[in-house]
Amino acid sequence: MAGTGATRRFLLLGILAAFLVVFLYIGSFRDDATRGHLSSKLASIDTSDEILHGSAIAPKLGNETLKAELGRAAWKVFHTTLARFPDKPKKDESEALRSYIHLFQRLYPCGDCATHFGELLKKFPPQVSSRSAAAVWGCHVHNQVNERLKKPTFDCSKIGDFYDCGCADDEKDEKKIEGRDTREDLFPMEQEVPEPKGR
Repeated sequence: MAGTGATRRFLLLGILAAFLVVFLYIGSFRDDATRGHLSSKLASIDTSDEILHGSAIAPKLGNETLKAELGRAAWKVFHTTLARFPDKPKKDESEALRSYIHLFQRLYPCGDCATHFGELLKKFPPQVSSRSAAAVWGCHVHNQVNERLKKPTFDCSKIGDFYDCGCADDEKDEKKIEGRDTREDLFPMEQEVPEPKGR
């Protein structure tokens, strides 16, 4: 009986060793297949004119509710990005913002919106020399979109009051405009429609 227990342990140890060898062997193939996805090396980024100024990638977005929701969220991100841009950017920071704006247009998930925005970028190229230049430019192009959509426009001279940079050293962080939701005041997306009379 003593030999049977030792045989079982030896057999179990052999099976475990075989499993480990197979696992490690298969794992080496998986590592080869995923090495490019998990590489710690930073790939060079192609920001050629072809990439930055190409046509919109996404198809038309037909659902008007989703389109409006997407627009509100996108404008919030867009204006906040411009408001947090450095006052005195380095050359590479200005180029990064310019590239971001063009890629934002190309990759925007509403194809027809992206196409219209691309036309605006050709007519009004991004202004990236400073935070205020970028913020006022962003307000101007947003107003162009609102005019096309027959929505109210915003006084761009007040853009700094609505999209504060949120910078840690900015004392205005503590101050809030009382009684107003600044996001809605900046560019009201939904116009109030009066109830029909006589119902």
